[in-house]
Amino acid sequence: MLAKTFGSAVYGVDAATITIEVNVGGEGKVNYVVVGLPDNAVRESLPRIETAVRQSKLRMPRARVVFNLSPADIRKEGTAYDLPMAVGVLASSGQIQNYEVLKDYIIMGELSLDGSILPVKGALPIAIQARKEKFKGIILPKQNAREAAIVNNLEVIGVEHLREVVDFLEKKLWIEPTTVDTREEFANNMLSNELDFSDVKGQDNIKRSLEIAAAGGHNVILIGPPGAGKTMLAKRMPTILPPLSLQEALETTKIFSVAGKLSKDASLVYQRPFRAPHHTVSDVALVGGGSNPHPGEISLAHNGVLFLDELPEFKRTVLEVMRQPMEERRVTISRSKFSITFPSSFMLIASMNPCPCGYFNHPEKECVCAPGIVQKYLNKISGPLLDRIDLHVEVVPVSFNELSSEKKSEASSNIRERVIRARDIQAKRFENSTGLYCNAQMEPQMVQEICGITEAGKNLLSRAMKKLNLSARAYDRIIKVSRTIADLAGSDDIKTEHLAEAIQFRSLDREDWGG
Repeated sequence: MLAKTFGSAVYGVDAATITIEVNVGGEGKVNYVVVGLPDNAVRESLPRIETAVRQSKLRMPRARVVFNLSPADIRKEGTAYDLPMAVGVLASSGQIQNYEVLKDYIIMGELSLDGSILPVKGALPIAIQARKEKFKGIILPKQNAREAAIVNNLEVIGVEHLREVVDFLEKKLWIEPTTVDTREEFANNMLSNELDFSDVKGQDNIKRSLEIAAAGGHNVILIGPPGAGKTMLAKRMPTILPPLSLQEALETTKIFSVAGKLSKDASLVYQRPFRAPHHTVSDVALVGGGSNPHPGEISLAHNGVLFLDELPEFKRTVLEVMRQPMEERRVTISRSKFSITFPSSFMLIASMNPCPCGYFNHPEKECVCAPGIVQKYLNKISGPLLDRIDLHVEVVPVSFNELSSEKKSEASSNIRERVIRARDIQAKRFENSTGLYCNAQMEPQMVQEICGITEAGKNLLSRAMKKLNLSARAYDRIIKVSRTIADLAGSDDIKTEHLAEAIQFRSLDREDWGG
């Protein structure tokens, strides 16, 4: 008898429905055959399924069993097809009589040898696709149930054992569908954070630059000696960013779901992600890839912060692959038969020492690097990459008086309020522009239309361009940063002082850098 169950395959951050056809019987010796472009993990599921079925006090047919995973031209990968294939076998062999109910559910799960069901990746995009295709519900591991329950108007059945699935389909067992009040949970968890800018003593000018970066979504590089507080400041950046909107939270959760990065029994990603890969990371790990492409660190940082500590220590090839995603805010990974696009709209915060010994331009300690070494060290970072970083910020050591002061620094919540006000101004400015949320995302044509400057401002910018030998991209970056500074000040116009402050954040373009 032929039986059909429905599963799902994840490609990029989206899912596609897979039909699993199972036929038990026919001529030939006892064997199990899987067709439909399965990978090794799917082929190896057959002994797992057989053992799990028997351990669940059910019968594995002693006959020829053919599994067809349709559409047959899409490669099927992973262990999540174990459960729908096992249910198909049981329905085809008559052990599930109520096989009509199978058309109402997407079924996904990995089977353990004792019949228990293990979690899978990509539950959220699978649930979204199930609702889109008007399935009644989805049957999946209990650990993934809250994640899938974010999707409303879909019956989410969390199960722990193969026997539960059979009894549920046969209506011998009632399983309460998992429900999540997404908006309530989101509201209760989006602002919780252990870190705070009040922990940082002094460094008011650095906090100001990070406030500007947060308000406009700008990229930042912090340059300073060891122990000046670069990493401490960067780790607190998410605490001053505006809270995730529900739409942004869903986008981010989809990526974490596909990558298998969601914690057990999690539903949404409530806070902006902060990713800090080690400098030994490969280019594939950073931007994503593999035979079945998975999101990399830049996609896991979508709607959040990507922190690259000790930037010159990263391999040059790794840094250069970021250039296009930083501009386009997405990364496309192409293979011979398909292409997958992952979103990668992140804020880049990089930090670096000014030289190998770390003390070039230090107010107290002397740099011991040989002549030319400082410039060679800075040259590890290409000009095109530096052009894409809006703010170059010098971090100086904190004095003893500031460190020992009992005066409390400004809290993240106060800075965040100013950032949110500036972002609200930008939201109104870009309300008719799809996918545009902050000043850093403006295209050059929009910069010309929105960011008008006075004659005095043009003269100031002209002198800066000539003295610092800035590129056209750097010119655009200065204009965008000055627009953000004006937004923080509540000014409709970009004034000369706003431009002057933006120009000073081009430290690495100055002639005195690198000796």
